[in-house]
Amino acid sequence: MTLKTERNLRKTVLPNGLTVLTERMDHLHSVAMGVWIKSGSRCEPAETNGISHFVEHMLFKGTRSRTAQHIAREMDSIGGNLDAFTGKETICFNVKSLADHVPIALDILSDLVLNPIFAAPDIERERGVILEEIKIDEDNPDVLVHELFTQSFWKDHPLGKPILGTTQTVARLDQEKLFDYHSGRFHAGNMIFSAAGNLDHDAFTAAVAEKFGSLASGSTLEEQPAPTPSARITLRNKKALEQVQICLGVPAPHITDNNRYAALLLNTVLGGGMSSRLFQTIREERGMAYSVYSDLSPYRDTGMLCVYAGTSSGKALETVDLILAEFARLKQEPLHADELTRAKDQLKGNLLLGLESSNSRMANLARQEMYFHQFFTVEELIARVDDVDVNAVQTMAQRLFDPERIAVALLGRLDGIKLNRSRLVC
Repeated sequence: MTLKTERNLRKTVLPNGLTVLTERMDHLHSVAMGVWIKSGSRCEPAETNGISHFVEHMLFKGTRSRTAQHIAREMDSIGGNLDAFTGKETICFNVKSLADHVPIALDILSDLVLNPIFAAPDIERERGVILEEIKIDEDNPDVLVHELFTQSFWKDHPLGKPILGTTQTVARLDQEKLFDYHSGRFHAGNMIFSAAGNLDHDAFTAAVAEKFGSLASGSTLEEQPAPTPSARITLRNKKALEQVQICLGVPAPHITDNNRYAALLLNTVLGGGMSSRLFQTIREERGMAYSVYSDLSPYRDTGMLCVYAGTSSGKALETVDLILAEFARLKQEPLHADELTRAKDQLKGNLLLGLESSNSRMANLARQEMYFHQFFTVEELIARVDDVDVNAVQTMAQRLFDPERIAVALLGRLDGIKLNRSRLVC
């Protein structure tokens, strides 16, 4: 089955179920390609939390035909970049190389993904590396407060668990568990192979089929129920910190919600840049924080809008009050037309700049297939942004900023700070 679209995009589904997507960009000298596994940390049982990330690390430690050093030297010899990341809902292994070197890059990428050996000595060494990575996050206050907030917000659901796992769960992972995870997730029906750059779809698909054609189809993973957000107030005293780290958030639309563009514009106005209301009020006018912003985290069946700020202990509650005041203002007062126009221009600029490179195009292809099963042109995306009016943004604010659904996490030198729900008025 092959589908053509107007964006120089092509899609082919191989007989074993592997989806191959390409975007031809003739003006480039390179090709970016990625293997996307359609499950991440939210698909892990509690007892093996962190295994997706562990497997991602281990795939770089050697295959049946290449050592880790061999992989590194071979990539360097063609000037290519090999990388990977683990998210809540996906794992991605990606490589970028000159178009002339695609056969070598594809051979390395496919070997790495399909033929890991999970050698016991490598597992022990990498366990130590990941435990140090966990410590880095624990020592980074703004990362730690987001982790505390997320775990509390989606309490007792895998979506709230840390991607890295915990020291306890990582300590329990062994070779058998890694092989079981790999065989259970790394099959054709649970993968997307996307590429963008100077390539020919048919020739590239044939090359991918040669590497991945014998891979088992596998069965579709059973989707878990959506988490129920928890409006908890979490206070964690950590006297070693000079600041109080604040996360304050609410449930938000999932990634395919029809009103997602109103939510994106609301987030842009609230805390999406230097001209945003939170930045201007809390940093520029009051000088109360160096870093303050809001962020949307949409997933396949749920989402979260979270505001972050770091401030001194004596100003923490006032900062919370200022955030809530902006929530209230967005609910009660329609945006001025010029503020909405600025937010739209900013969002459209971010969308366009985000599609400038072959890497971002490759990732965009995979995510649109994964979540939407269709591909949007830039013109379609811009039209959806332009269609949002002031009433839609205000309606979204009224939908999201419900005092009974607001969750808060404070981390740092709390010095007797007390916060209860009666203060979370907006």
